[in-house]
Amino acid sequence: MSRAARLLQLLEALRGHRRPVSATTLAAELHVSPRTLYRDVATLREQGAQIDGAAGMGYVLQPGFTLPPLMFGEDEIEALVLGVRWVALQADPTLAQAARQALERIRATLPGPLRLAVDTSGLLVPPGRPVTPEPWLPTLRRAIRTEQSVHIAYRDAHETVSQRTVWPFAMAFFQESRMLAAWCELRQDFRHFRADRVVALTETGLRYPARRHTLMRRWRDQMGYPLALD
Repeated sequence: MSRAARLLQLLEALRGHRRPVSATTLAAELHVSPRTLYRDVATLREQGAQIDGAAGMGYVLQPGFTLPPLMFGEDEIEALVLGVRWVALQADPTLAQAARQALERIRATLPGPLRLAVDTSGLLVPPGRPVTPEPWLPTLRRAIRTEQSVHIAYRDAHETVSQRTVWPFAMAFFQESRMLAAWCELRQDFRHFRADRVVALTETGLRYPARRHTLMRRWRDQMGYPLALD
């Protein structure tokens, strides 16, 4: 394995640990000696990676450090292209445009052969039946990102409209619909809401009291039980 590939693996290993991880553990994961690991950590720090910790204390990678796109492999490039094409068809226009811009930024820094792989990729996403994205998808994505509650008027399967204040923490993009996972203050439980049944949406500007990762963990713990779709 080349040293560049080994450094890439070390970065990915550090990203996979949210808490400090010992050099011994990292060395075992990467199948290298602790001495090699110490040298690689020093090299990454010289390249700008903010890696806190020291030998005997454990290491943790602070967010913000990105890899040069030229280190992407061919399979990774194909995955990016396919993902962008899918987002362009399934997400709202703002997110679709962001995906295309991100891919173009990556493409601009790629060496010639990989740039050609982007331009000529044969991995396609069939258009399927056109779906009009709901106008509040960008607002919902922002609420998820900033951990803020929203107030919605929601029409259920029986055409009854109710007023809800919810804490959105995840959204699923299906072929013909978008599904919001949220804690519902009215039901005092997790609920799934179809975005196309939202009649109106208002941002509250208030951060909900639980952290999003906590809600995600509790929600996943309940996934073995039937979760209601309102």
